[in-house]
Amino acid sequence: MTGAHTRHDDAAGAGPSSTTSDGVHHGVHRDVLHGALHGRETELLHARVDALDAALVVGGLRLDEPVVGRVVTAVDRVRERLELGVDHTVVALVGGTGSGKSSLFNAISGLQFADVGVKRPTTSEVTACVWGEDGGPLLDWLGVVPDRRIERESLLDGESEAVLRGLVLLDLPDHDSIAPEHRETVDRMLPQADVLVWVVDPQKYADDALHTGYLRGLVGHEASMLVVLNQVDTVPADVRPELARDVARLLVDDGLVGVPVHEVSARTGEGVAGLRARLAEGVETRSLAARRAGAEVHDAAGLLAAQVAATEPPPSALSVAEVVDTLSDAAGLTAVAGAVAAVVRGGSSDRPAFGAVQEDTVGLARGQWLDAVTPSLPRRWGQDVANRVATTAELRLAVSDALTQVTVAARRSLLAAWLVALALLLGLAAVVIGGVAVGSGLSSVRANPWAPVLAVALAVAAVLVGIAAASTRRAAARRRAARVLRDGRSALEGVARGRLLEPTQAVLAEHRRVRELVASARD
Repeated sequence: MTGAHTRHDDAAGAGPSSTTSDGVHHGVHRDVLHGALHGRETELLHARVDALDAALVVGGLRLDEPVVGRVVTAVDRVRERLELGVDHTVVALVGGTGSGKSSLFNAISGLQFADVGVKRPTTSEVTACVWGEDGGPLLDWLGVVPDRRIERESLLDGESEAVLRGLVLLDLPDHDSIAPEHRETVDRMLPQADVLVWVVDPQKYADDALHTGYLRGLVGHEASMLVVLNQVDTVPADVRPELARDVARLLVDDGLVGVPVHEVSARTGEGVAGLRARLAEGVETRSLAARRAGAEVHDAAGLLAAQVAATEPPPSALSVAEVVDTLSDAAGLTAVAGAVAAVVRGGSSDRPAFGAVQEDTVGLARGQWLDAVTPSLPRRWGQDVANRVATTAELRLAVSDALTQVTVAARRSLLAAWLVALALLLGLAAVVIGGVAVGSGLSSVRANPWAPVLAVALAVAAVLVGIAAASTRRAAARRRAARVLRDGRSALEGVARGRLLEPTQAVLAEHRRVRELVASARD
């Protein structure tokens, strides 16, 4: 549809479009602006629906089936409406026999198109008047037959009807007709209308068929309905205010608060301009169809929002340090490192090696991980994490395979061995020289006074080198043990990351994606 949603000072919209001294025709400018605004609005609604669709795909089986069904229904309904365009606002005139509904239709449209009086009850067809163009697909969807449609605007109207451009006015059959097909038509059309205008008359406004059969079931939809008290010309002027207050009171009794009541006479035209102005307000800014579609998308997004957590677990919950500690216990890593140190120090000759990984302890590590990352997630998302991470048996096998790549170096220090040998040589030299000096007697000592000193020096050197050898062995033992611990923990961390962290991060990324898509759909 082209055309502008503009307001004129004349409530009935009779004023022509204006042209300023710069030669720019304001009606054309408004038409372009209107098309741009509503094109953007449709684009945004499409984007929001696409976000819901994507959230359903990403969420998959982690979303409750009843919720998915409701969201899919809403998405399909909104898509269908978007295909028809949301630039039109569908307003349905609903009323009982004798309420003057069809006369009001003619008064609003300024045309004598709707059947009035005795002819009206003979048909269950809906009559439609469209302000603007491109209403055909929408009327097809609404089920309005071609010979019951009329376009209000023409070249002769100029911009006089621009305030209602985008309005689709429907005249429905009488809801209290004795013909059941009339009520069936009304019941079918009510959910498809953006605004319901209930037309009542001074004699039957309290009819129970209206209040019990329809109005009381519309609590919560007050913003998209209004009541027209027609035929006010048939009652004295001083009675009208009290009559309108009584209609409002009955609406409140029905649970409908804030529904406006308009006093109108379709016969004399009294109040029709005000009613047209009220309808123009609905099509002036954002179309009611767009608001209704947006609200439906928002509600559907709210259903999906309850299927995800407000946020994902914090980074601290995704640390694998505690899991690595537990897996180290399961593998006996500390004991193996200690055995390596003992061999390097020379305190053991047994060749250290990793034994069987304890399955119970591996199960404990897996449980620690799930307890850290799943409590803040909805049940199905937490279950998906548990399904994606490695099972206890898979984790135990992965730990065993990883440990086979860890070098358990238990060779003694070559430097320490050389130092021990040197210490022995120095000690032997000290003994030999000392023994020779003592065996040669006092005269020999006097002749060679350096011999005892050399023997003592060699003995001290032997002790010092022996101490250095022991220190070297201990340092080598610490280094070899630390390397086993480092390499072992690195291997176990790789297992924890690959078998626990990465599958969890994949689920959390999908959870975050659904949460973000839902948030964008709710805007």
